[in-house]
Amino acid sequence: MNHANSKICVYYDGACPQCVKDRQNYERLLGKSKSDVQWIDITGNDDLLRSIGIDPKKALMELHVRDEKQQILSEIDAYILLMNKVSVLKPLAKIVGLPLIRKRISKAYRRRVNRRLQRSGRLKE
Repeated sequence: MNHANSKICVYYDGACPQCVKDRQNYERLLGKSKSDVQWIDITGNDDLLRSIGIDPKKALMELHVRDEKQQILSEIDAYILLMNKVSVLKPLAKIVGLPLIRKRISKAYRRRVNRRLQRSGRLKE
């Protein structure tokens, strides 16, 4: 799986219907720029994840994005990077990046992910 030519690479949970829907929404919003983002389904790709320094369990718990400099960002930082690729979401990315907002969104994000994984039986202690 070659993803070195992509500007950014998003590692998403393809077994999660909401995550797939979110990906489709981002692709739609990206329009002609959608080729600037490569999407990799983490489902069944534990070896790939480990090879690039992502813990497969953390990959289920947090969105991960590899930026143009090959750095891996996770959770809210990953979303901010992805939102900055979508012109209409850039103002939202700035707001999400504010310290108090970031902290609250991070907390809510973790609760939502934990509930989703518990409901699907995929949250392993």
